[in-house]
Amino acid sequence: MSTPPPRPSLRSRLVWRVVLPLVLTWGVGTGAALWLARQDLQQAYDRALLDDAYAIAAQVVRERGQLHLNLSEAELGALLYDQSERVYFAVQNADGEFLAGHGGLVAEPPEAGTAFRFGAAHLRGRAVRTVTLRRDGAPPFLVVVAQTTEVRQAQLNRLVLVSVALQLSLLALLAVWLRRAIARQLAPLLALQRAVEQRDADDLTALRPELSDAATTRDMQRLGGAINSLLARLSQSLAAQREFTGNVAHELRTPLAGIGAQAEYALAQTDPAVWREQLQGILASQARSSHYVAQLLALARADEAQSALRLRPVALGPLAREVVLRSLRQADRQGVDLGGQGLDTPAEVVGDAVLIEGLLTNLLDNALRYGAGAAEPRITVDLAVSEEAVALCVLDNGAGIAPTERARLQRRGERGEGGGDGGAGLGLAIVRRYAQLMGARFELRDAPEGPGLAAVVRFQRAAG
Repeated sequence: MSTPPPRPSLRSRLVWRVVLPLVLTWGVGTGAALWLARQDLQQAYDRALLDDAYAIAAQVVRERGQLHLNLSEAELGALLYDQSERVYFAVQNADGEFLAGHGGLVAEPPEAGTAFRFGAAHLRGRAVRTVTLRRDGAPPFLVVVAQTTEVRQAQLNRLVLVSVALQLSLLALLAVWLRRAIARQLAPLLALQRAVEQRDADDLTALRPELSDAATTRDMQRLGGAINSLLARLSQSLAAQREFTGNVAHELRTPLAGIGAQAEYALAQTDPAVWREQLQGILASQARSSHYVAQLLALARADEAQSALRLRPVALGPLAREVVLRSLRQADRQGVDLGGQGLDTPAEVVGDAVLIEGLLTNLLDNALRYGAGAAEPRITVDLAVSEEAVALCVLDNGAGIAPTERARLQRRGERGEGGGDGGAGLGLAIVRRYAQLMGARFELRDAPEGPGLAAVVRFQRAAG
């Protein structure tokens, strides 16, 4: 495979992107300016040439139907004097017959309705600029004046040369200045590139201030801030992964060892009743392990969703009713009276449907696990709407949680008493984390009537 050609540097590309339009603009502008200058120079010479034609025509007199030029040689020389160019003239009658002046000078007569006409011709091997003036009378006549063009062409060439040379010099200086200025502005970017290249793969600390916040432009500041934000998210994600891995390795060791011990014990027995008992224990251990892994995965997803989460209006009532209906079977198996209150109230909150569903599922699971110890266990999912917030509350009539223990039990891995052996201490931690991600407030209270616990999540109402 052939090696691809090296790509141009950002500095060179920026210089060319700036200089090339300038060169094109300069070319068009200089061409237009030179064309206008040539027209002005031509008009100035033409006006002088026409003035000479009128001066000569004023000295043509008519006597007895004949035309003759009333100028002496000295007067004619003074009239046609030009220190840089040669001037020729000729006086002709209406038929083009030569009357006076320089022979061989011929030019096109003016068109009908016009008094004069400019043109170009050759006289005695030299290019000349001509003007033909018509004078009406009895008889009419034509005056032709011609002037060589070497000086005016030399002036135009000098104007072009000086203008082009000056503009090119200015463009060259501008290109050098732009290259150096762009290099100075890109210096923080190069420093940022070197810092990233030299950094170890495990180093996810923020960039130094001189490489991000103290950059020379707002764009460099934003780039440095974006890289630091990315490093922070990567660090957070890796920390969550390490915590997840550690939790799985630590917490699954015991149930897996228990499953192994039960299997070994069952293999050593010959009684089918013992086999059945041990298989049921293995199945229960597997269910507890699966539940715990699901909770760990939920927490890991919550930690990683912080930057990518997009909150939007969610109808809370129908979503809560669906979760309650899914939990009815488990509640019936445990003999718990599960119901809802206010779930038909229209209420849209700012949140995420998946997180709200996981939040309520964990609250119900926690209530079924720890609040089902009452003589007549009862759990109620209540939805209350106020002007600014919507409160989703899960009430139970169990033993409740002491106020001094409520903050501790919202941390990961902290288990409450009386929940059997299947708890992993993650349910309330998941609820608290999901509420934080949605800008909601989670708190544990005493049940308003009698013993029990009220787990309350207050959501912001959606606008409109």
